[in-house]
Amino acid sequence: MSKVRRPDCVVIGGGPAGLAAALAASSAGLDDVLLIERDIELGGILPQCIHDGFGSIVFKETLTGPQYAQRYVDELARTNVEVMLETIVLDLAPDRRITAMNSRDGLVDIEPRSVILAMGCRERTRHQVLLPGYRPAGVITAGAAQRYINIEGLMPGGKVVILGSGDIGLIMARRFTLEGATVEGVYEILDHPGGLTRNIVQCLNDFEIPLHLSHTVTFIHGPGRVEGVTVAAVDRERLPVPGSERHIPCDTLMLSVGLIPENELSKRADLRLDPVTAGPLVDERMETSVDGIFACGNVVNVYDLVDYVTHSAEIAGRGAAERVLEGRPRKAPVTVVPGRNVKYVVPQLVRSFERDIDFYFRVEHPEKAVRMTVKAGGETLGRRKAKMVHPPEMAMIPASVPGGGSEGVRELVVEVAPDAE
Repeated sequence: MSKVRRPDCVVIGGGPAGLAAALAASSAGLDDVLLIERDIELGGILPQCIHDGFGSIVFKETLTGPQYAQRYVDELARTNVEVMLETIVLDLAPDRRITAMNSRDGLVDIEPRSVILAMGCRERTRHQVLLPGYRPAGVITAGAAQRYINIEGLMPGGKVVILGSGDIGLIMARRFTLEGATVEGVYEILDHPGGLTRNIVQCLNDFEIPLHLSHTVTFIHGPGRVEGVTVAAVDRERLPVPGSERHIPCDTLMLSVGLIPENELSKRADLRLDPVTAGPLVDERMETSVDGIFACGNVVNVYDLVDYVTHSAEIAGRGAAERVLEGRPRKAPVTVVPGRNVKYVVPQLVRSFERDIDFYFRVEHPEKAVRMTVKAGGETLGRRKAKMVHPPEMAMIPASVPGGGSEGVRELVVEVAPDAE
């Protein structure tokens, strides 16, 4: 029978969210924090993200992914946080019991006083977007292509078509070009780009790589290796327009068609999931629907900046520490509702208004000159203006209740409206 561990807190996942959460929990006073990571090293996806653009909010400077991760790895090494690498969490029960496994210890039973979920997200594949055609070699996701080139030193192909305009796909369009490949074009089924504006400019426009909006791949050709794809324009219902088909010869089709929170363990623990984000419902401390289980980073919703991932993780780490050290009873939550031109909001629940709360959200469609507000009934708790909002770029608005009292607050509404001033 394996020995049972009983730490104060277990953090599952050693990427940017897990690193920041473990550090925050330790700094907040927890003496026994255990960080579990299934890979051979800490950092998550960041070690393969060799481009810059990380840390402008957290560190006030621009870093590469490996540099950003290393700062947290170095800081973690100065704490008493225990790290278990190459360890897979097999099960998480609603009572927080964890079953993990590695080659050194075999099965490990853990009964922590709190748990922080920081498993990140994964890429959608061709099967999840129902791409018809053959099943040849050369169909690859953007993250896999990034690892091949940046970590393994391998080129997946020389003549590339990219489906989807997510940020990793845009960055890899530039990376392929710098390595000597030809990127025939980026095809996006939506009528607006899926990635940040800065990546459209720096990765496509600067390298004269065409972006085709309202287009998709309708067939993959090649029984052995990809020989080409058929692309077509789509209508408002995102259905191919007859007669618009075009054949493009290529040896690689790279997919950048969205990310999904990695929530198998969340389901095992019977957490309530948001049908829009596919991640757990969380409150202002990033605590889920199950007492003592917290979640942060891309396992909650897919952020566009790693700085926002870190921010949510620090809140979760402090929340877990408060739960263990203070043992406060949970109050009935106030629901946060998406209003006009808001697709979803995180956190979705609020149990305490003792501190200012930062609400992160995405809009449903682009809009210029807007006013973003958080309202409780007729009272405005937070307000911010923006010249432009885009679905790919997260918006954030802080809100607070004067005096921290929540009496009479039944529902919060986050909305985006034209700025009349």
